[in-house]
Amino acid sequence: MSKNRKVIITCAVTGAIHTPSMSPHLPVTPEEIIDAAIGAAEAGAALVHVHARNPVTGQPDQSPEAFEPFLQVIKQRSNCVINITTGGAPNMSVEERLRPCAVFKPEVASLNMGSMNFGLYPMLNRFNEFKYDWERPYLEGSKERIFKNTFQDIENILAACAENNTRFEIECYDIGHLYTLSHFADRGLIKPPFFVQSVFGILGGIGAHPEDVMQMKRTADRLFGKDYVWSVLGAGRNQLPVATMAVAMGGNVRVGLEDSLWIGPGQFAKTNAEQVRAARQIIEGMGLQIATSDEAREMLQLKGGDKVAF
Repeated sequence: MSKNRKVIITCAVTGAIHTPSMSPHLPVTPEEIIDAAIGAAEAGAALVHVHARNPVTGQPDQSPEAFEPFLQVIKQRSNCVINITTGGAPNMSVEERLRPCAVFKPEVASLNMGSMNFGLYPMLNRFNEFKYDWERPYLEGSKERIFKNTFQDIENILAACAENNTRFEIECYDIGHLYTLSHFADRGLIKPPFFVQSVFGILGGIGAHPEDVMQMKRTADRLFGKDYVWSVLGAGRNQLPVATMAVAMGGNVRVGLEDSLWIGPGQFAKTNAEQVRAARQIIEGMGLQIATSDEAREMLQLKGGDKVAF
């Protein structure tokens, strides 16, 4: 592991997994999302990954109108790479999930490499009082809900975003997702370098055991060689342990309140920046440096913030 390499920190500031009643610190309104993204960037995140929410109820909202109030402000106030989700929420259609990226043409869009069970319902064991009517059914419904991204869905997203030179944070929740990426690469529908975001600890995907992390890395190395940039996210309490393993193995990290509400056992993270600083401490504690946004753009071969539509 070269001590001169730079480590990319991505921060996913709100997401569609956690509901507002779970933490008073979860960003919901455009103003809160702006503050979270800017704070994360100032703390050292080169990329910020964004979802939108209904500002009153906190429900995930994938309409371009919901993204518009914060995208341009973040861009004006920061040089960070803005990464727009195509994952939306598990109860949305792929057409609905794709709309913000089709409209705003970001430098990076997230892309899940397959359909999967996406179990949120175990969070009901920890949280049982909710302020909004949609929250409990949303979590309970994940027992029988499938997040749908078929081969055709993925192909459609790749085609729609390729026209705008948008690249991808390729979210791989299991080993098979790496092979799906390899399939699309073999067909020439996605070009290297691949930004592979390995996801650990979501019920329905791979676990967060060190053997799981190593197996993901070994498989990606075998399939993609030097043609990919590897990053990880650990869900919930797995966030910082998985980040530590990945940095030691030559990888990059993603943190943020989308992936975990916590900064320590039983202790809420009050801001996304707090998690970024914790990841940065791990990285710098290993004698490494974090990548700036422009360094991340070079590593991922992005088109630049001047070529987006917001």
